[in-house]
Amino acid sequence: MKIIVTGGAGFIGGNFVHYMLEKHPEDFIICLDKLTYAGNMETLADVMDNKNFKFVKADIADRDAVYALFEEEKPDVVVNFAAESHVDRSIDNPGIFLQTNVIGTGVLLDACRKYGIKRYHQVSTDEVYGDLPLDRPDLFFTEETPIHTSSPYSASKASADLLVMAYHRTFGIPTTISRCSNNYGPYHFPEKLIPLMIANVLNDKPVPVYGKGENVRDWLYVEDHCSAIDLIIRNGKVGEVYNIGGHNERTNLQVVKTVLAELGKGEEMITYVTDRPGHDRRYAIDPTKMHNELGWLPQTKFDDGIKKTVKWYLEHRDWWEHIISGDYQNYYQNMYGDRAHKFEK
Repeated sequence: MKIIVTGGAGFIGGNFVHYMLEKHPEDFIICLDKLTYAGNMETLADVMDNKNFKFVKADIADRDAVYALFEEEKPDVVVNFAAESHVDRSIDNPGIFLQTNVIGTGVLLDACRKYGIKRYHQVSTDEVYGDLPLDRPDLFFTEETPIHTSSPYSASKASADLLVMAYHRTFGIPTTISRCSNNYGPYHFPEKLIPLMIANVLNDKPVPVYGKGENVRDWLYVEDHCSAIDLIIRNGKVGEVYNIGGHNERTNLQVVKTVLAELGKGEEMITYVTDRPGHDRRYAIDPTKMHNELGWLPQTKFDDGIKKTVKWYLEHRDWWEHIISGDYQNYYQNMYGDRAHKFEK
């Protein structure tokens, strides 16, 4: 298959590119990425010379660029990871989230309609469901849970999901949607909780925790997420939504303490900061449908995944130190400026 992976220079998309090239060497992967602040070409450095990989620098909201790419490559599958994804940033500047997450998704769907596609897969988030009460550990998000968003980020992702469903129903585009819990693992951008903690500890800086750290998240190791999406695009039912969860619920404070212990540091490094507006209390995914229909279960327990994640960050200090310093933003031009394909106005 020829697969376009949008947002493939980001965290989950980059891991998916690596996963697919290793798992399915017969497939051809085209990474489409705008290279915003969260897109890092160093994440793809190891695969740039792979004969079954191609990088294209473009914006999914740029209709001319997207159509030109579809015209040239005629892809079989599109997996859309491209998104603005940081809740705090969405509160500060909602507009860019609407542009990328909603308009960009619409452009991709229009391209699929115009040029044809075997499968369009939308990578969504459990945040579209809102949150669950802390005192009801028996409650979980299922695919039937009503959408109830809490932030401009989750609202933009929910809007994209509804657009995908509408294009399937109205135009017959073969779509699937997955909604995942919090991911962690290699190549995670250092503004997010786990990599931020690791980087701060290694730089002897305080570890910030919102409120009392009581908010609960279900943590999913990124490779498990990649395997789930791979199953969905090959065997998932068209028009369906699939929840992907890790069965690893932890409070934010528990996560912080686990990382500190893994790095041999004490809890004195924790500093409590004012909670953000509309902070969801608990996310918890029920992935029963994924297991029953596709035979998928997460393979990585949280304590094991944290050990692998911390080890990766210790062994790849250059990767995240370049991000913190800002040097990574020059990496693309320095290394690949004349080698990567561009579809830009």
